[in-house]
Amino acid sequence: MEIALQILLLVVGFVLLIKGADILVSGASSVAANFKVSKMLIGLTIVAFGTSAPELAVSISSLAAGSTDMLLGNVIGSNIMNILLLVGIGAMICPIIVKRNTVMKELPILLLISTALVVLFLDVSLANGSNNEITRADAIVCLLFFAIFVYYLIAMARKKRTEKQEKPEHKLGKSLLLTLLGLVGIVGGSQMVVHGASSVASAIGISDRMISLTVIALGTSLPELVTTITAAKRKETDLIVGNIIGSNIFNICVVMGIPVALFGSISPKSFEMIDLVVMLGSAALLWIFVERDRKISRLEGAVFLLIFAAYYGSIIYGAIV
Repeated sequence: MEIALQILLLVVGFVLLIKGADILVSGASSVAANFKVSKMLIGLTIVAFGTSAPELAVSISSLAAGSTDMLLGNVIGSNIMNILLLVGIGAMICPIIVKRNTVMKELPILLLISTALVVLFLDVSLANGSNNEITRADAIVCLLFFAIFVYYLIAMARKKRTEKQEKPEHKLGKSLLLTLLGLVGIVGGSQMVVHGASSVASAIGISDRMISLTVIALGTSLPELVTTITAAKRKETDLIVGNIIGSNIFNICVVMGIPVALFGSISPKSFEMIDLVVMLGSAALLWIFVERDRKISRLEGAVFLLIFAAYYGSIIYGAIV
């Protein structure tokens, strides 16, 4: 009976996610047209921060319950999935055109913040040979990075207006309402999916690292996934790139920063160097692909998906063996 209830939660959650994403993309695109700002900016802010809400909720509840591995795995796993899985799927549906400003500014910011997380995580162990640790001071540094990023977004919003004026699909009030309803749908749906999947995984004895890097990371990345698929079908590629970059920055700076700043230092014990390498490497590979011709082709999308399959295949194999 309990398993049947969890399966029902999964089904209802997926329905909410898919419908919520469709409403969100429609509303967010219309908001951009109403305010005469780029869809990239909307993707970096409203869409990215909204779709990252499940990660924040899971991280706070995980750390409050004393599960530090779950918190870090949620951040690392979600960031890996956002690039390797989501960008890969999006590019396979529709080649993603990336604007010059994104290549020159937003992607380097993501690369810098991803590198900062690796350095902050390893600095204690490298200095005195103790366990890897993220301290409250490290979390505050991440939150300061986020404040700088938000300042950059505000400056960009003031300077930049859409070159090509598009007619809004809906009036401003309805656009904002649709965006809000879409966010509520995908956040609520993802929570139902994560709860159902986590209950099943825990019942069969899977480790915290395995659950957080797979079930939780995929579950909390479902809003970004369905938003990416919907945006790709609509050829709203600016929303895809903005959503991924904004979500990954939000995950590192806020999803990890706020819980650690509130509850104190964490010392995850089950994570391996490969997890950090894949997270940082995927961000670097994304920048390498788009730096050349400002486009992510279907072939490059396939490369992302192959790396994703290899990494998660190794995790699953290690858990089984």
